[in-house]
Amino acid sequence: MSGILDQNCCFFEIAQKRNLLFYHKGYFSHSIVAAMSEVVKLQLEVAGLSMSTRRKIFSSFIELSQNIVHYSCDALSEDEGQGGAIREGAMCISAEGERHLMVCVNPIATAGVNDLREKLEPLRNMSIEEVKQAYKMSLRADTPADSKGAGLGFLTMARDASAPLEFAFHPREDDTGITLFCLKTII
Repeated sequence: MSGILDQNCCFFEIAQKRNLLFYHKGYFSHSIVAAMSEVVKLQLEVAGLSMSTRRKIFSSFIELSQNIVHYSCDALSEDEGQGGAIREGAMCISAEGERHLMVCVNPIATAGVNDLREKLEPLRNMSIEEVKQAYKMSLRADTPADSKGAGLGFLTMARDASAPLEFAFHPREDDTGITLFCLKTII
């Protein structure tokens, strides 16, 4: 019995040392994200963060979660009807001093890696003013054909971030058709 207790205490201690505010690995859907949103709001409030910082973190949490719901290729349910899709991924929010790190990981089709890289790479080199200008232009433009939202998610996160978005692609060794997409934003 103590082995199980030791393992769980170790996880809890690591979470405390890393200042984890929120972590979820598993399934995401619109209703699951709505429930997790309440937890995230409470955690941010209890942490005593300013309203502006809470808004930025919460906004990025929603965008990262929607990324999983819309684009993860590991789907328990593809139903886009009333309940929506149920897809797998992971999300972590942690504090590092005054900064808040948010990391999202989800499997995507390897065939889509280059298109996604082309969307994200320009954001790394844009100034905050350029990001804001691109955001305004996107609001006026038609929704991109390959977008399941308004096409503003990455721009929203880049606008709210205190550093350029970071991303990586990790091909799965056991399935060459799937790549893990990792996205990190710092608020």
